[in-house]
Amino acid sequence: MAVDAVSGAASAQTQSASAAAADRATLDYDSFLQLLIAEMRNQDPTEPIDSTEYVAQLATFSQVEQTIQTNARLEELLKASSISQAGSLIGRTVTSADGTVSGVVQQVEITDDRAVAVLNNGGRVDIGPGITIS
Repeated sequence: MAVDAVSGAASAQTQSASAAAADRATLDYDSFLQLLIAEMRNQDPTEPIDSTEYVAQLATFSQVEQTIQTNARLEELLKASSISQAGSLIGRTVTSADGTVSGVVQQVEITDDRAVAVLNNGGRVDIGPGITIS
């Protein structure tokens, strides 16, 4: 059975993108907190912040925090899925996209940015678009 792409490799790429997005979300979260604190410190005592506006800002704060937690849990699920899918390659024959490396998968190494199939003949194939699995 030939497969143009393996979901596990896509998951590994998605994980990298998720990690980068989580970093950006953390920056946004931290920035939001800094802005909220600065606003509270620098508000005019004669005209304090409107209570409804303050509640709206706290609700936004809560929503940002929940989104970050959801993203972290989603990233954990993607990692688990990637490991499961990579394990299903063991014992199958894999051929690289250019056709130069082929062999039976003995193990799969998963790093932050990619998955690599280690073959019985000592070869290594990056799991990704264009490989053939049979």
